[in-house]
Amino acid sequence: EIADCLSNLRIQLQRKMSFVGRTLASGLARRATMTMGARRTVLTVPRLGTEKEMEAEAIAQIRARLAYQREIMASRPHKSHAEEWAELWNWIKISIFVCGPVVVFALVKDALFEEHKHRPHGPLPEYMGIRSKEFPWECGQCDLFDLDCWKKCRAEKAGR
Repeated sequence: EIADCLSNLRIQLQRKMSFVGRTLASGLARRATMTMGARRTVLTVPRLGTEKEMEAEAIAQIRARLAYQREIMASRPHKSHAEEWAELWNWIKISIFVCGPVVVFALVKDALFEEHKHRPHGPLPEYMGIRSKEFPWECGQCDLFDLDCWKKCRAEKAGR
């Protein structure tokens, strides 16, 4: 009964609203009916009675669900297979003709213009190597991947 009221409300709103309002209203109505339909209530469980009554009620519920699904499918008609492929190829063409030149331009820009210089090799100036405390490994003054510093540190420790 509530689902019928919601579907009637949705149909009335769809007739009166703009495209945005229509999509919003159908989404809200769909969510409301989906959350109600997900729970098992007295309305979805067949009432106790004779076997024929319970079977008839179950069949009526299935028919009601199928009618609701048909209503949903009718409100949002699907495109044919050929139309879907035509739309797919339109988006492929848009992607190629828009993204392709952007990628080529970016590659040319990166090849022609160097944006920044990398850090020079060798020791850093003193102001860039300030340590407030040592690193927590055996050579506390060496960066983790500074292999030259590690070799010097290990040589100093071996020479002691």
